[in-house]
Amino acid sequence: VSGASAFVGSITVVTILSTLHADRNVYPSAGVLFVHVLEREHFKGEFPPYPKPGDSSNDPITFNTNLMGYPDRPGWLRYIQRTSHSDGVLYGSPTAEHVGKATIIEIIAYNRRTFETARHNLVINIMSTEEYPLPYQAEFYIKNMNVEEMLASEVLGDFLGAVKNVWQPERLNAVNITSALDRGGRVPLPINNLKEGVYVMVGADVQFSSCLREVENFQNQLRCSQEMEPVISCDKKFRAQFDIDWCKINLVDITKMIMIHSNRPDPGTGVLPDIGGYNPPPESLKSRDFFADFLITLAVPSAVAMVLFSVLGYSMCCRREGVDKRNMQTPDIQLVHHSSIQKSTKELRSMSKNREISWPLSTLPVFSQSGEVVPPIHPDNYETTSMPLMQTQTKWVLLMVSSKNAFL
Repeated sequence: VSGASAFVGSITVVTILSTLHADRNVYPSAGVLFVHVLEREHFKGEFPPYPKPGDSSNDPITFNTNLMGYPDRPGWLRYIQRTSHSDGVLYGSPTAEHVGKATIIEIIAYNRRTFETARHNLVINIMSTEEYPLPYQAEFYIKNMNVEEMLASEVLGDFLGAVKNVWQPERLNAVNITSALDRGGRVPLPINNLKEGVYVMVGADVQFSSCLREVENFQNQLRCSQEMEPVISCDKKFRAQFDIDWCKINLVDITKMIMIHSNRPDPGTGVLPDIGGYNPPPESLKSRDFFADFLITLAVPSAVAMVLFSVLGYSMCCRREGVDKRNMQTPDIQLVHHSSIQKSTKELRSMSKNREISWPLSTLPVFSQSGEVVPPIHPDNYETTSMPLMQTQTKWVLLMVSSKNAFL
């Protein structure tokens, strides 16, 4: 078993860490944070040498982890790898439900340059502890850390040492670490070295210190409701390395929690009962007549279309009034006016074709300064019906007035 222990004064802070990579066994304790680092340097030796020139020591390597026989990991175990050039980390906090159960994790390393793979098995044997669970647990929200940074043994040891100085317990354990993104947090903008944030839960065997309870007083609760930082006397012991949001601290006293037992049905094994083998349909299927379906699909829409076409044709062709019926329903005076206008229009058009008038002044020959005569704009055979002649227009007006007087 490989492990790491952080000693703070005379108090032992235990966090199970494993950095060796082989088909091997590890023995984490229930209720204690378990961290297993997947180091790229170790897996590089599993891949054959790359024949082409290049920096083989900087090959991009990613990891895939899953419970043997299943597509994903157990619910209590999480995995993170920020980039293909950084180490992967398995971490989580097993509970008493997993004690005595061997959990086999398949670890597959992918070399993204050579496309080679390497497979290792990690057998996790969860052990029980007498102190599980620790009765007093405090959850801190650290704003200036990412989860992979907090999982480093040095950083986690420094944080537990600061908590020990504030809390003064006899036994202190890191219980769990959760990224703020898993709690509904937002991905920070890539400016000003912003971090995602991380929740760290620690457990102890003594009551919460007065400093940790300062956030519960009325003044600090009021400041938190106004989105102001509360005044905590022991914040200076964390401020040098950890930026803690004291408004989000959560103090849990397990001794005062009321356990509610609900009668839930047995979920079973998840395997359907054996109802026999699969019985496929016979090869000789009965023939089916689709003629009725064809008639319903084609004949019915065609009949409806013919009826609509007949109604439309009758409305357009058989319901026309005609000229005679229109004239019968029109007043006589209106017909006379209409007829006289048509006759006058025809007469004026015929007269305009045969008129003989002089050319307007604008079309007469013009003498240039050189004494030469410039030909007219229009030739002799130019059609004068479309010319805007003032004299012709005057004759048309007089003719229309005389026609109107004669009609009246």
